[in-house]
Amino acid sequence: MTTRRGFIKSGGLALFGIGVGGVPTFLARAANSSKIILPYKRKKVMVCIFQRGAMDGLMAVTPFNDPFLKAARPTIFITPAQQGTGKPLIDLDGNYGLHPSMASFEPYFRDKRLAIVHGIGSPNNTRSHFDAQDYMESGTPFDKGTATGWLNRAVGLLGHESATPLRAVSLTSSLPRSFYGDHPTVAISNLQSFAIQYKGNPLSANMTARSFEELYDKASVSLLKETGKESFDAIKMLQKADTKNYKPQSGAVYPTSPLGNALKQIAQLIKLDVGLEVAFAESGGWDTHFNQGTSNGIFARNAADLSNSIAAFWTDLGTYQDDVTVMSMTEFGRTVRQNGTGGTDHGRASCNFILGNNVNGGRVHGTINPLSPENLEDGRDLPVTTDFRAVFSEVADKHLKINGDKVLFPGWSGKQPGVMHS
Repeated sequence: MTTRRGFIKSGGLALFGIGVGGVPTFLARAANSSKIILPYKRKKVMVCIFQRGAMDGLMAVTPFNDPFLKAARPTIFITPAQQGTGKPLIDLDGNYGLHPSMASFEPYFRDKRLAIVHGIGSPNNTRSHFDAQDYMESGTPFDKGTATGWLNRAVGLLGHESATPLRAVSLTSSLPRSFYGDHPTVAISNLQSFAIQYKGNPLSANMTARSFEELYDKASVSLLKETGKESFDAIKMLQKADTKNYKPQSGAVYPTSPLGNALKQIAQLIKLDVGLEVAFAESGGWDTHFNQGTSNGIFARNAADLSNSIAAFWTDLGTYQDDVTVMSMTEFGRTVRQNGTGGTDHGRASCNFILGNNVNGGRVHGTINPLSPENLEDGRDLPVTTDFRAVFSEVADKHLKINGDKVLFPGWSGKQPGVMHS
């Protein structure tokens, strides 16, 4: 028997931005015929950003006093001292330096609103992108059979029935693994124009209402009809909002990148008071096997996009900042030693960033021992000293006021590291 969860996992129903052409006419009629009452009660919102490809945490936040790291990276090591024409690290605390392309993060670190956790990762030592991402998004690093994602389970722990189809939104073209599950979630790639995506293929914008309705009439009530209702309700709500003429808060300059565009749209949803509580976005390109660069290059471009996008988002929130916490994540880190092509290979631990007014910021949390060969995992990697579940659970528990770690991360019973204030 097919389940709704299985349908979502197989491709599911998502709202897919088509860029031009607008909403199919029959959807527009449906939207205009239904009264949507806005706004909903203002909610706390957790925003998660997945850095796909495995970010080099040792380059993002460098323990610059470590002589072993400097020796292991003869051409890509950066220090806080000026090096020729390259930009130096931003000295955070005399031990760790922030990559110069992440300068947008520095004011939040100094204001103690940005926390960094170093040595974070999965207890599963796989170096497969696909497996590591799957384990992190399911929240069960040793169970491939977990059908639900940790963010979907978080939605289920919020402790109230949702009056809005926009309680959990991924600003992606398809539903991420984190959102798989029985609790209503939607994926939207563009707030301004939509089509319906069915099993990965956009349906034609001129599809007749009759044929679309027939598709759902033939489906089981617990499967397509319910999922379809969530997506159509979301369309109705967004049809009533003036998303095309959105103007960010003064001073908020978003990069014209997928992440920048996604965070700008998340800011819109938050400020529309549509009941958003969990949001998800992605940042790609972190698999830096070749020519990683230093203060310039592939890593620097990605680092600038991440930090500038988050900084613009935070500025754009304005008075909503108290309601929002942002957390980044990446499937694993990179090798301590650079390879022969000026890059780094798949490793183990990395770092992540948490931004919010209730964050225990201005600190680099976690533990990194001297990077001598005997301290490295398999003689090559930064060991994982903080389980990602410890950080994810604390952010979700403290910010969303949920208390159900056994549900959120089955089989985990560790200690939270103190990245959030009580």
